[in-house]
Amino acid sequence: MIATGPVFYPGHWHRRYVVYALALGAIVVLYYVFALGRPGAMVHALEEYLSFLALVGALYVASGGIHVQVNAPGTPLTNVILLAVGAVLANLIATTGAAILLIRPYLSLNRGRIRPYHVVFFIIIVGNVGGALLPLGDPPLFLGFLRGVPFFWTFSHAWYVWSPSLLLLLSLFYVIDRRNQAVSTPPVTERPVLRILGLRNSAWVAVIVAAVFVDPQVFASVPEVRLGSWKMPFGVRELVMLFAAVCAYRFADPTALAGNGFSFEPIREVGWLFLGIFATMVPALEIAGSVAREHAHALDPSTFFWATGILSGFLDNAPTYVSFLAAALGEFELNPEIASNVQTFALHSGPFAEDTWIALQAISLAAVFFGALSYIGNAPNYLVKSIADGNGVEAPSFAGYLFRYAIPILTPLYLLIWLVLYSPWGVLS
Repeated sequence: MIATGPVFYPGHWHRRYVVYALALGAIVVLYYVFALGRPGAMVHALEEYLSFLALVGALYVASGGIHVQVNAPGTPLTNVILLAVGAVLANLIATTGAAILLIRPYLSLNRGRIRPYHVVFFIIIVGNVGGALLPLGDPPLFLGFLRGVPFFWTFSHAWYVWSPSLLLLLSLFYVIDRRNQAVSTPPVTERPVLRILGLRNSAWVAVIVAAVFVDPQVFASVPEVRLGSWKMPFGVRELVMLFAAVCAYRFADPTALAGNGFSFEPIREVGWLFLGIFATMVPALEIAGSVAREHAHALDPSTFFWATGILSGFLDNAPTYVSFLAAALGEFELNPEIASNVQTFALHSGPFAEDTWIALQAISLAAVFFGALSYIGNAPNYLVKSIADGNGVEAPSFAGYLFRYAIPILTPLYLLIWLVLYSPWGVLS
């Protein structure tokens, strides 16, 4: 319905999407609780949703109080520089943080010449591909880190794919943007090229990012406490993020908020839609994970790459990553919930007959890169669309984004990565 609603019945959809998200999610919840007698699956999905919303919402609010003004003409070169900076920044404050921080100045920079492809490339580069180097960059990589993948493993196994991929995407964007002959609003001569308002909110962004690491699997000094089925630090992280968001909004620079045209509507829309998504994707993920585990012996890096990737584009890339990580370890009868098992698998330090890290690399790259395939592949995607819509910028519909832009732009990149690395002719085969 997220795909078809805005296309075939946009007025009705925008008035009633909350009802549909709740109703369709409720069907799955009730079925699991009463028909299957498995409320635990829904509780786990709710925990993941609350953690997701806490991080995305807190970063949205805190970053909304930082107004970046780029007083320069919106040219292809300026845009390439901003996108490249966003890709690097995504690894430090997460793709969500980088996207929220830079989308408004990016839109403002191109006022007068903005086109749908501007929004698409921003989502692809800043919201997804850019965050492939460090666990903090993208949710699936952070889940892998929490499960035992060493912190700098992703960097050492992704940089030589990330760099040329980013260069290819920026080059393609530059060629397309050069054909746009429209002229952006001219810069104001008396203003500096770069000006940042509300910089004090960066301290709250840092608090939110630091809260992500409050986990006993990351730091042994963090206590793990159980109260029934509730296992801390779940709830503690989220409260810290909520506190930081409230303080960031309460003490934000009013000029920065006004400059960003800040409102809660984009995060409200994301919150309701992803509530339905997190509920309805549970059975789909369970089926995918079950099939993958049953056929783990027949899975190779090539299969992991395409299966993880395609499902990441439509089922959210973080849980898809976890499902296929479990399948990869299952081939060697390793429990994915034991951090030492995951570390052994990542480092190929155990009694394996093959380079197991190749499968983990394929899963990691696919989860991050294919997250750009649709609006629901990764958290920042729909948020960027909502902000663009709120600023009067024409963003593609779900189907338009997928078929007109994402598939034509990204499929050649996916094929190239597969051919070079994982195909029968690839260097890692």
